[in-house]
Amino acid sequence: MNCDSTTALDRLEKLLPPFFLLAIGDVLEVHPPPAAEQTQRLAVTMDTPSFFLLFFMLHIPTLCSSITSHYLLEGSFLSVENPSDVLVSANGDFKAGFFRVGENAFSFAIWFTQSSNPTLVWMANRDQPVNGKASRLSLLENGNLLLSDAGLVIIWTTATASASPVQLQLLNSGNLVLRTSDSVLLWQSFDSPTDTLLPQQLLREDTSLISSRSRSNYSSGYYKLYFDNDNVLRLLYKGPKISSVYWPDPWLLPWEAGRTTYNISKTAVINPFGHFRSSDDLEFKAADFGSRGKRRLTLDPDGNIRLYSLDETERTWIVTWQAISEPCKIHGICGPNSLCSYNHVLGRTCSCLQGYKITNPNDWSNGCQPEFQISCNSSEFHFVPLANVEFYGYDKHYIEKSTLRDCEEECLRMCNDCKGFQFKFSSENGVFSCYPKALLLNGHHTPSFNGDVYLKEPKADNFSDNEVMFDCQGEVHDLLSRTYQTSHKIWSLKFLLWFAGVVGGVELTCVFLAWCVLFWARKNPDIAAQGYILSATGFRKFTYAELKKATRGFSEEIGRGAGGVVFKGLLSDQRIAAIKRLNEADQGEAEFFAEINFVGRLNHMNLIEMWGYCVEGRHKLLVYQYMERGSLADNLSSGALDWEKRFEIALGAAKGLAYLHEECLEWILHCDIKPQNILLDANYRPKVADLGLSKLLNRGNPNNTSFSRIRGTRGYMAPEWVYKLPITSKVDVYSYGIVVLEMLTGKRQTNMLTVESGGQTEHGAVVAWVRDKVNKAATSDSWIDELVDPMMAGKYDMAKMEVLIKVALQCVEEDRDARPTMSQVVEILLCREDELA
Repeated sequence: MNCDSTTALDRLEKLLPPFFLLAIGDVLEVHPPPAAEQTQRLAVTMDTPSFFLLFFMLHIPTLCSSITSHYLLEGSFLSVENPSDVLVSANGDFKAGFFRVGENAFSFAIWFTQSSNPTLVWMANRDQPVNGKASRLSLLENGNLLLSDAGLVIIWTTATASASPVQLQLLNSGNLVLRTSDSVLLWQSFDSPTDTLLPQQLLREDTSLISSRSRSNYSSGYYKLYFDNDNVLRLLYKGPKISSVYWPDPWLLPWEAGRTTYNISKTAVINPFGHFRSSDDLEFKAADFGSRGKRRLTLDPDGNIRLYSLDETERTWIVTWQAISEPCKIHGICGPNSLCSYNHVLGRTCSCLQGYKITNPNDWSNGCQPEFQISCNSSEFHFVPLANVEFYGYDKHYIEKSTLRDCEEECLRMCNDCKGFQFKFSSENGVFSCYPKALLLNGHHTPSFNGDVYLKEPKADNFSDNEVMFDCQGEVHDLLSRTYQTSHKIWSLKFLLWFAGVVGGVELTCVFLAWCVLFWARKNPDIAAQGYILSATGFRKFTYAELKKATRGFSEEIGRGAGGVVFKGLLSDQRIAAIKRLNEADQGEAEFFAEINFVGRLNHMNLIEMWGYCVEGRHKLLVYQYMERGSLADNLSSGALDWEKRFEIALGAAKGLAYLHEECLEWILHCDIKPQNILLDANYRPKVADLGLSKLLNRGNPNNTSFSRIRGTRGYMAPEWVYKLPITSKVDVYSYGIVVLEMLTGKRQTNMLTVESGGQTEHGAVVAWVRDKVNKAATSDSWIDELVDPMMAGKYDMAKMEVLIKVALQCVEEDRDARPTMSQVVEILLCREDELA
């Protein structure tokens, strides 16, 4: 905490002439972020000499050292650059200061200190973090408290004023209060909650709780707890495009939900013993009611409001009450055209409906988008039933006492206005009713629900594989950030700033020398940048203009996935490349940084080679070697793969994975082995590709890796993911085994999951079929003939086929310890190849 009330500009004012200060003000340009953006980016632009001068000004020694205190006095400030600049409550339970919320991004916050991890309970600037340099929380002598970004832009303020001395204090309750010397309260954090209510903190008519975007992104999310116009406390989902109330149950009248509209106070509060009371008659008690412990009521990112009590022994939060016991009934949890499911093993999961594909794999609030167009030609469509599934709301109209046939005809007649219909039986009057759906939202499966949904879809069922994407924690990986960018200034202004810096003395002389070095780098940007990139990574940084020209304006698309679109391009050195343009969504960014970090350092003949990348603003691209034959998935049904090619593909893929697991400098798990991620060159030599989901292994302790979320593709994922066992390289071994079985049999795992098990089994369809054939080998001499892909027309090596089948079945053992390593797989295949050579 700094006691000197003067700023760096105040201190320089006594040393420099006015025209120098005006020049400084011109250089430090500020570009305020758009208010409409949820994750705003504040760019403080300054050129190289300006930055060093600002650095010098902000580091002139102050009169007081940094200390930790319960108070902040007027004329003082807290600095983001000093971790010890915090306010601490007298009982030590709470701290207030700058809290890191992203890359070079900080928010001024209050957090609870007694839990194993700091628990945020309030934030001043959750949607507009400040830079990690020169940002301050300042208590001015006029009584105003303000937060400034990089010392230049006011981000947040209490807008208070007082002629009396003021101080800022953090109370034992977690309330941050600004009051005068005669105890007049000017402002308190309890009046502006974020997502949490602390004991004795009132929720009022003019306040609300807004959830965080996710557990790693603290910006405002989509859920709100508030007092509605009818004086009832409600939970609201306010998504990117739609909004709806979901608690209490919207089909109930207030008194049917145990609430009353006859109140005028609009207040709610929880006491330290765990008793919550609201003016609309909502009342509940914590499971440990009566004990006076640490508690908080939080609107979580998944839209559920929960009461937590601290287990002081384990220092963990325990849920002692929650508003909604069925997570899938929370609106917007999976987005449009998707289905929410819940079980005790996987928790909550989201999946796209048949005929729909995920819009943004890292953010289910965007739901899924159709892979087809709905027209008014009724002969082209039919209806696919989903038993015991409900899509709440957005009924176009309601038809009582309807037959199934009548409901189908009505939906077909409505053309684009009907995406499907709900057909529900009413136990009260013993008839079925029809609810045509204009939108498919808030979908969930409930065994007790007495109704079904019928999806309107084209009769030609040629949709792409519908991969279930797991979303156990509702994470959204879009961390906030604040960055400095270079600005171009006129030379005369640079000279003035340089001259002003020289007046500063010896310290600024050192800064000037450093500036000279950086100035040379600016005069030779391509040489400096390329030299650094080549030395650090071994591949090249391309400009967006180069890649746009190479792809002829991104005109020839050769592939598409969840992370982005791949185009064929011709580089300036005449090399043909596959150029992957990543989506602007968060999944694209995650894949970009994963592949840059991992693939750029790999070198193996069976791994895809990366030649470079591009990152310019929102444009992020990866440049790979071009693989003439596409993916293994493209070739399995083409008739181009004879027996020799399939064996070499199996061997080459095994070599690539063995290198990742055991031979490269840092061991890597691929986490998403499937036919789409094995590419083939002109001679059908395989290369493992797409390391966007990869994770580094700890070389010293490879069996104790940790994953924040389930990774991979349905059908190819090892049982460890489902049963939450430790994840090792054996998950790649399992996926490899499934791919080999697909190559040998010609059967697709995802297709068999849907046909043979109704889409409910998570793995094992191809495996079960092959094992059944192998088990019958004693009664049939032609069991291998029954297994192999008919497209090979019986032309294969019987001995090699038997070895491959046995190896693949070992790879897909339920017990991971029973599976071989990839190096053992390579050894077995090579030995067999040598014996038969």
